[in-house]
Amino acid sequence: MATPGVSLSMLGGPRGENERTLVLVEFKGGNDGLSTIVPFGDDVYHQVRKRTRIEPKQVHRIDEYRGFAPGLKALSRRYATGKVAVIQGVGYPNPNLSHFKSLEIWHTADLRGRAGNDGWVGRLSAETWPDRDLPERTIHIGPEAPYSLASSTHPPVAFHSPDTYRWLGDRDAEATLDDGGEDSGSSVLDRLRGVMRDARSSSERILSVVRRYETKVDYPGADPGDALRNAAALIHSKLGCRVISIRVGGFDTHANQVFDHPDRMRKVDAALDAFLTDLQRSEAGKKTLVLAYSEFGRRVRENGSGGTDHGKAGVMFAMGEPVKGGLYGKYPSLTDLDDSDLRFNVDFRRVYASAIRYMGGQDEVVLGQRFEPLKIV
Repeated sequence: MATPGVSLSMLGGPRGENERTLVLVEFKGGNDGLSTIVPFGDDVYHQVRKRTRIEPKQVHRIDEYRGFAPGLKALSRRYATGKVAVIQGVGYPNPNLSHFKSLEIWHTADLRGRAGNDGWVGRLSAETWPDRDLPERTIHIGPEAPYSLASSTHPPVAFHSPDTYRWLGDRDAEATLDDGGEDSGSSVLDRLRGVMRDARSSSERILSVVRRYETKVDYPGADPGDALRNAAALIHSKLGCRVISIRVGGFDTHANQVFDHPDRMRKVDAALDAFLTDLQRSEAGKKTLVLAYSEFGRRVRENGSGGTDHGKAGVMFAMGEPVKGGLYGKYPSLTDLDDSDLRFNVDFRRVYASAIRYMGGQDEVVLGQRFEPLKIV
């Protein structure tokens, strides 16, 4: 909802021409792709989803085979304007059905998982902005920062609300700074103290911007609406945020999916619609690329509890003014399966490669190997 405070013009003018923002929205738990982009025209879908299927008359149709879930009305409308890309059949080789391991793979863009590596956003930061120590360059809005932002050289900022700001750097560095403020004669130690001072200044800047943000766009209350409203405040400001991450829970639908998943879809749709509308208020907002993803999809056949179990291939979305909308990849076959699961046909790192290039980075350097980018931007 609109909040009294500063107007957009009071936050400063547009940022530099080359400055772009990437917003990552994680659907945590394993979002069911078949209930998100619904293959209503496939007879097999109706046979294997007796309790959880979505009827053709409820779907926002893309064509005669697939369509957006009933709760994704706004995203469907934006798709029709060419500003939403639907990426079908997303996954990776030899998929892992553990939440923890699969998230490690997505967060590092490495099939080995963490393996001592920084997160892929952390590597993007180090490669693209190596000489910039601005703490708020990468920000997670929420109680649990994903490993994708982890960096040994460019620690991210995380906050659930502005009052809970945390700089996710070395705790020893903070203790050292608190031990004394004078120069030590050690370039490393003095640099750490400088970084911590910057982090504390960053907290004040973020607190000011988010608390005083004013918009006429009516966001839905609670998460993810609150998180995306805070993201809009940061993007429209001149703080220099380049990557912002949020997480939306509730997608691990082993039971009661017919009730729980539509509720998730409606809340996500309302929050993203408000956010994408709000982004139109500044040049920085118009240069923002939004990616939505989940660690895996769900099984083709529903289970006995009115839900679906962990699967493999899923769906991603790219949204925003820079996006070249449409369908990317192929909708996975419901009969040619990989051990009862959908086969992937788009490696998620191809989407990352597209985002990295958009942000001015070298995708082959960040990802450690070559992936052909999708032409989503």
